[in-house]
Amino acid sequence: MAEDIAISVNDVSKMYKLYDNPMDRLKESLGLSRKKKYKEHYALNHVSFQVHKGETVGIIGTNGSGKSTILKIITGVLSPTGGEVSVNGRISALLELGAGFNGEYSGLENVYLNGSMIGFSREEIDAKLQSILDFADIGEFIHQPVKTYSSGMFVRLAFAVAINIDPEILIVDEALSVGDVFFQAKCYRKFEEFKEMGKTILFVSHDLSSIGKYCDRVVLLNKGEKLAEGGAKEMVNLYRRVLVNQYDDADLEEGAENAEAGQDGQLTDGTAGENVSKKEHAGGGRAMKDSLNLNPKVLEYGSKLGEIVDFAIRDDTGMITNVIEKGKEFSVQMKVRFQADVNDPIFAFTLKDLKGTEITGTNTMYEHTPVKPQKAGDVREITFKQIMPLEAGEYMLCLGCTGYKDGDFTVFHRLYDVCNLTVITDKKAVGYFDMFSKVSVK
Repeated sequence: MAEDIAISVNDVSKMYKLYDNPMDRLKESLGLSRKKKYKEHYALNHVSFQVHKGETVGIIGTNGSGKSTILKIITGVLSPTGGEVSVNGRISALLELGAGFNGEYSGLENVYLNGSMIGFSREEIDAKLQSILDFADIGEFIHQPVKTYSSGMFVRLAFAVAINIDPEILIVDEALSVGDVFFQAKCYRKFEEFKEMGKTILFVSHDLSSIGKYCDRVVLLNKGEKLAEGGAKEMVNLYRRVLVNQYDDADLEEGAENAEAGQDGQLTDGTAGENVSKKEHAGGGRAMKDSLNLNPKVLEYGSKLGEIVDFAIRDDTGMITNVIEKGKEFSVQMKVRFQADVNDPIFAFTLKDLKGTEITGTNTMYEHTPVKPQKAGDVREITFKQIMPLEAGEYMLCLGCTGYKDGDFTVFHRLYDVCNLTVITDKKAVGYFDMFSKVSVK
């Protein structure tokens, strides 16, 4: 392996045997069955990539794509079925926080236990101990058994041990957003310090804004296979299409070419990857909503005298997607079919956080948009176009059609939490909204 390579993953596969029942497993283990009693499931299938020293590489993909599996193979937690992994440098991994902690030991004893498992001597841990204790900031609880800790205290200590050991290679799996907001800020500062020090970082996350902000290069996995790798913007755009099964080989080749043309790793307005993102889902006669990641347990009710028969979220390029970049224009569309004559219908959408709090929304009445009386059989397509001001995160879209029937206010159709909307950004703000402030210092 070349000196400038920190991690080399070469043609790695991981296959699991899936049995229909435990008896089949037992028969095979005892050699009592000549027939194959299992199905082969490949969590990883011939995956290859390299991470150079000093590089920050992100791995993204849907659930079950093999992200955590490849990290466990790199760190030695799992053995590959085929292929090989080479690592050049001492690793600290934040995979399952607290793995290896003994509940009966005190926090302090677990610091030494965890450090020795990583490969550090007692003297080396002594030198880092104060930094670990300051970072965890759990006070006298450091002398109490870990089994008495709250979940927040537990992850603070585990994170403090992993990130203050001063590794040459840091591997992070969905572990930066732990504890309260102040501790999260401390974690991100430490992460940025690692980048500034030229450490090698391999980073798995569903937080696409963090991927865009921190990663020099991104590897996209899907169903155990590597689809592509390249700059963050190109891979996030391609990931959007993977989420709704709207990609093909041409997209992968195009994404790879754009990645080679420029790998700035930021979610900027560069032209790289533009063609991928500007391909609008024609759908071939399909409903618009079929290109979205829908909630299978959507709550709907209403008389359906006016029924929401289709809907979409579109980004600034016109592509139907669940992922919108902060600060960019996007639109919410809905198609409504009327089953009866209706006067003064009102069309609305709302965005809620995952706790159910309504963050923002509007309707045609608030926007003073005139809507004519509708006849039975009429179909109307309504488009709300706006700039995305929300901070990076996960939100839920709700749609509604209400109005007046025979003088009474009536709910015709409401769809609560019909699909998710993910906001990504490389510019952080505090709270839910970005006010896009312009700052001057004299």
